[in-house]
Amino acid sequence: MKRILLVEDEARTANFIAEALREDGFKVDICGDGKSAYEMGQREPYAAVVLDIMLPEWNGLKVVQEWRKQSNSVPVLMLSARGGVEQRVEGLNAGADDYLPKPFSVTEVVARVKALTRRSGERKSIELHMADLSLNVAAREVRRAGRRVDLSPREFKLLEVLMRHQGHICPRSLLLSEAWDYQFDPGTNLVDVYVRRIRDKVDFSHDVKLIHTVKGIGYVMHDTKPAQELKVLEEAK
Repeated sequence: MKRILLVEDEARTANFIAEALREDGFKVDICGDGKSAYEMGQREPYAAVVLDIMLPEWNGLKVVQEWRKQSNSVPVLMLSARGGVEQRVEGLNAGADDYLPKPFSVTEVVARVKALTRRSGERKSIELHMADLSLNVAAREVRRAGRRVDLSPREFKLLEVLMRHQGHICPRSLLLSEAWDYQFDPGTNLVDVYVRRIRDKVDFSHDVKLIHTVKGIGYVMHDTKPAQELKVLEEAK
């Protein structure tokens, strides 16, 4: 039975969500404030966390930021009464894996939690390689020419997507879908900002550049293939 941490200070909402999750086979722990939630998430190996932003003590953004600083990669579904694009981007930039604005359907919360736990469980203990760059999925470790590269959880996920599709051009829509689980374009330069951060850490001090921009389309990882041989991956539906 997968164990979920539900962080919501409104008791009625918490009970509705918890009941729906339990009916779907999850075990649920409920917490009403951010600081306690952070401590519980550090102690217990939860399959996922449903985290409201507006909380006593620490807000949800601070909770997930502190987890990520401690290399805690538990999947997080963030809930918020603020549903604008800027707020969604803020939550994802803080380290959340998914974002659901209020009001929401409890059945959608359950569906998204199931998707998060399924993706987490499907992660393979595999190491990806390109030239002198390696990425270990299980250990969440990246090395270039033998030296460790420190990436945030979101940077790591985006680099993993690019490496899994190495040699193929990845449209921005595909990167948003696979690295952020966005099924829409938020209308920001989110992908470009994160690719720039990764480049600064992975490519900057090396003669051979591995991450390349394909103008008007997206990005591709390659070290030797001529541009005319690269194929554009099908955009996410």
